[in-house]
Amino acid sequence: MKILVIGSGGREHALVWKLAQSPRVTKLFCAPGNAGISQHATCVPIAADDLPGLQKFAVSERIDLTVVGPEVPLALGIADLFRKNKLKVFGPTKNAARIESSKAFAKDLMLRQKIPTAASRTFEQASAAIHYLETQPVPIVVKADGLAQGKGVVVAQSHEEAREAVLNMLEQHAFGAAGQRVIIEECIQGEEVTLMAFADGKTVKPMLAAQDHKRIGAGDTGPNTGGMGAYAPAPLATPALRYTLMREVLYPAIEGLARVGSPFFGVIYAGVMVRDGVPYVLEFNARFGDPETQVVLPLLKTDLVDVLEAVVEHRLDQLDIEWSEDAAVCVVMSSGGYPGKYSTGVPISGIPDIGSSDSSMVFHAGTAWNGEQIVTSGGRVLGVTAVSPNLAKAKSQAYESLEGIRFDGQYYRNDIANRVL
Repeated sequence: MKILVIGSGGREHALVWKLAQSPRVTKLFCAPGNAGISQHATCVPIAADDLPGLQKFAVSERIDLTVVGPEVPLALGIADLFRKNKLKVFGPTKNAARIESSKAFAKDLMLRQKIPTAASRTFEQASAAIHYLETQPVPIVVKADGLAQGKGVVVAQSHEEAREAVLNMLEQHAFGAAGQRVIIEECIQGEEVTLMAFADGKTVKPMLAAQDHKRIGAGDTGPNTGGMGAYAPAPLATPALRYTLMREVLYPAIEGLARVGSPFFGVIYAGVMVRDGVPYVLEFNARFGDPETQVVLPLLKTDLVDVLEAVVEHRLDQLDIEWSEDAAVCVVMSSGGYPGKYSTGVPISGIPDIGSSDSSMVFHAGTAWNGEQIVTSGGRVLGVTAVSPNLAKAKSQAYESLEGIRFDGQYYRNDIANRVL
C-alpha cells in the first residue's frame, strides 16, 4: 500500500514510524512532514490545510490510504473532499469533526446524550459573559469555542483573571475566529485522563488510557500548552472506569453524532476529569492526541494499517486489537518562551537515531532541515519516548535519553509521570 500522512508534528512522526513497521506498506509520504519524519517517509511540501493540493497529490500518486493527523484539515472538510473523489481517508467528516472544532456543539451533544460534563454557558458578548461569571464561584474555566491549538483554555483562579480571559478572546481577538464565542464552565477539580478510541460509525474500540501534562510548569503550574508530556497506560483508568467511559461517554457520543446525520469514522478522543471516581468530559477531539499518540502507538501490537483499514471499511467489529503490557513515557522538549514567543532556526545536536533502540524513540515535533543541520521550527520541538516493563523504568529511561540532546533555550518538565509514581 501507498500511504499519505498529513501533518508535521510529533503525532504524525509517531504515526509514520508505526506505519513504516507494517509489511503491507510499500511507500510512505507525509505532507508537509518534518526533519524526523523524513527518515521514514518522503516529505512533500504541501501544507496540511491545502486541501486541493493534497487531493491532487493523492490522485496523482495513487495513494491507497490517507491518514489525517491534525484537527485543522478535518475541520475544513478534507475527509468529505477525499471521499467525494473516491479516495480512502482515515478521519471524520467536517460535520462530525465539530465535536472538536466547536466546543459549543460538543456541549450541546453531551447534554442531549446525557454525557457527564461540567455545567456551562456560551456567550458571544463580553458584557453578558462577564456579568454571568461574576455570579459564579472561582476557580472558573474560560474556553474559546473554536480550535486554538490546545491553548484556548484558561483556568481562572479569580474573577479578575476570568474577566481578562473573556476580554482577551471576545474583544482583543487573541484566538481570531476561534474566540468569537466563549464557553464559561464550572471548574471540576480532580485528576485528568485521556481515552482515545477507534470508531467506524457503529463500533468503538478503545486504546490504552493515557495522561497528558498540559501546563508548562512542573507541578501543573503556568499556562496551558499543546502538551508537555504523557504516559500510558494510566493506572487511574481502572477496568471499571474504562467500562464506564465506553458506556457513558464514547458510545453515546458516537450514537449522538450518527443521530444528527454525522457518523464518526476515525479516532475519537475524550479528555476526562475524574472526581471522586466519577468522570466528567472536559473535551472531545476528532483525531489522535498529541503527545498521547507518542506513548500509545509504541504499545500497539496489532498492525496499525489493519486497524485503520478496518475503520475506513466499517468492519472494526471483525478485528481484535492487541496491546503490549509494557508502559511508555514521553517527555516533550520545547523552545524557551513556549507557549509564548520563542525563537526558531536554532541548531539541535545529539538526537539519537530513532531506530537505534527498540525501547527509546525521539519523535520530532517542531524540526526542519537547514542544509545538513536539524534546527527548531516550532514551540514543541521533540518528544522523547521510552518503553519499559513499568512506568518508573520508562520514566527513568526517557529522561536518560534526552540528556545528550542540546539546543539553546531548551526546556522540559522534570516531573512527567510523577503524580502516579
